[in-house]
Amino acid sequence: MFWNKEMETLKGDALESLQLKRLKWTIRQAENIPFYKKMLNESGVDADGIRKISDIQKLPFTRKTDLRTGYPFGFFAVPKKQVVRIHTTSGTTGKPTVVGYTRKDLDNWSELIARNMTMTGLTDEDTFQNAVNYGLFTGGLGFHYGAEKIGMTVVPSGTGNTKRQIEMINDFGVTALHATPSYAMHLAEVAESMGTDLPTLKTGLFGAEPWSDNMRKALEERLGVRAFDSYGMSEMYGPGAAFECEERNGLHFWHDSYIVEIIDPKTGEVLEPGNKGELVVTPIVKEAMPLLRYRTGDITMILEDECPCGRGAKIARLTGRSDDMLVIRGINVFPSQIEDVLKSIPEVGDQFMVYVDRVNHLDEMKIEVEIKKEFFSGELRDLERIQRKIQEQLKAILQVRTEIALVEPESLPRFEGKAKRVVDKRGDKF
Repeated sequence: MFWNKEMETLKGDALESLQLKRLKWTIRQAENIPFYKKMLNESGVDADGIRKISDIQKLPFTRKTDLRTGYPFGFFAVPKKQVVRIHTTSGTTGKPTVVGYTRKDLDNWSELIARNMTMTGLTDEDTFQNAVNYGLFTGGLGFHYGAEKIGMTVVPSGTGNTKRQIEMINDFGVTALHATPSYAMHLAEVAESMGTDLPTLKTGLFGAEPWSDNMRKALEERLGVRAFDSYGMSEMYGPGAAFECEERNGLHFWHDSYIVEIIDPKTGEVLEPGNKGELVVTPIVKEAMPLLRYRTGDITMILEDECPCGRGAKIARLTGRSDDMLVIRGINVFPSQIEDVLKSIPEVGDQFMVYVDRVNHLDEMKIEVEIKKEFFSGELRDLERIQRKIQEQLKAILQVRTEIALVEPESLPRFEGKAKRVVDKRGDKF
């Protein structure tokens, strides 16, 4: 199913011609921003010097730290009176990034969301519950306007009040749900405690945090949905820059709106398709806040095989963020790898927490794991058996020894937004 088949399937010379035209326009738009005007002058590059798409490599990278220096409106390329909406990032590691939108930006964004949702099989016959934060977080309003563009009945439930959320799904006949994977798992847990299997639900759209294939299986089994992965970030408009189609084997990036590169995060060297590295994105249709070669920090690769659905190139599902990656005794560990192992073990419950510390100059990782009620016998022998099983399976995948602490069901934190499962205490011990 297509929302805009011509653009979704554009390839070859036609796509490159459109990308080149829009890239040149984006560079000229970026010259309205003092940071970019200075950067382009210093690098000796302008729009006229870009003659083919590979010339994008002449442009310097943009980093999140650069955007913070422009707080609040230093990266707006249009007069503020043309900015009709402002969103921000969470700002959990410093000043938030402020993102502005013109009317055309909002229309472009909702168009991309409409493509994504149509691609998963949703139509104007569906009732869509949007169980993510509204307000400054881009996930809520982004999906809201895309769903309305399609003509769906939209339930703007936001997060929290989980029992009421479940009642609305049943009472309103909700067929499609958008949530973070961690909150969706919490919804499933509460629905089970209420004795309902949410019979009307058929489609789940999940994103904003990395999640594993085993998490997908668990969500599908417990919510009765087909689960689709979503990717985006505020700096790219928000969620929906890339999305899974019915094949669910990688995410289609909308190449009429973004130019995608994969680089070695240490050297900045551009990598060929099939090689894993850091995702770099240049949006080529943004009016209010154009970006040039934005380093996302997300780890993925461009997939080489063509998709049977007929759309353009895809990226692999994200392993995690380069700044989320834990280095434990010289070995790289992503929280999504831990989750994938834990979800494959029948005795393990929905929640876990990771604590990293430095003890006697050595990195130590402790993982608190909930045990399902039916396996929580309280017998020491049973608990020790489960503990060993978890340790062995984690070591086989991570190649790192971990301390496992088994905890009672429903004793660990639940997350309504992005899950915060890692506490790294090493910062003041280097």
